[in-house]
Amino acid sequence: MAQSMNRRTALAALGALAAGSVLGVGYVIRNMFEPRTPDLRLTNGPGDGGMMGGPADMRVYMDMFARHNEIRRTVEEIAGGVRTITESDSPDLTAQLQAHVSSMYSHIGQGEEVMCMSQTLPTLFRNAGGYRRQLTLTPTGVIAEETADDPNLIEVIRAHAREVTGFVRDGMPAMMQGMMGPGGMMGPPHS
Repeated sequence: MAQSMNRRTALAALGALAAGSVLGVGYVIRNMFEPRTPDLRLTNGPGDGGMMGGPADMRVYMDMFARHNEIRRTVEEIAGGVRTITESDSPDLTAQLQAHVSSMYSHIGQGEEVMCMSQTLPTLFRNAGGYRRQLTLTPTGVIAEETADDPNLIEVIRAHAREVTGFVRDGMPAMMQGMMGPGGMMGPPHS
């Protein structure tokens, strides 16, 4: 079910993001899922994956951002796309990584677009049939291979890999930049 957000919560989110307050973001995110009036919706409507996939996905995202320094990531450009390896030595974080990527691939496969902090993911959702995804779970994380034949889609796949690498490297600041940038859930739409 899609989540709604009231105007007060949306304004608080913008204020917290502008101030760069991690505590403020946590407060706003916690309150996003308990709206008082549905004045503002930050999803695409019924049938989409909801905002960031819902409260359970949001908790996983926030924990992964908070613990980004416990995650290792390598990206290899291969013919038609990328092969990424994302790992952690922490068993609970490994389980979160595996569940997160599996969930995202499930949303993509079912056509359930998830509004999130990625500037590239909306394009991948809208072109889900135009590229191939292969996920391998490892003892310490995931290996994902994403390839396409369309040169434009190949570039989006590679841009998404760079974007996620930024999330792993920089944590919360990269997430906030993604939310506020073009195509982000609170930024201007792509032109």
